[in-house]
Amino acid sequence: MGKTLACKDVGVDCDVVIKGTDDADIMRQAAEHAKGCHQGVQMTPEVQKKIRAAIKEDKDSSCCGGSSCG
Repeated sequence: MGKTLACKDVGVDCDVVIKGTDDADIMRQAAEHAKGCHQGVQMTPEVQKKIRAAIKEDKDSSCCGGSSCG
């Protein structure tokens, strides 16, 4: 199952949703996104903590499209 991060869930007025394989992938993509789209945002330990708290399981990325595998 993959992971997602909605930028707005970190308190930013942004509709971007990042999808990745795991927390590390999401954190890498979030840093790249912030650098390109949110000038002046620094990936401080506090910001990283907020991002990690906002990462969610992507229910649509399971092998069965969200339903249970039997």
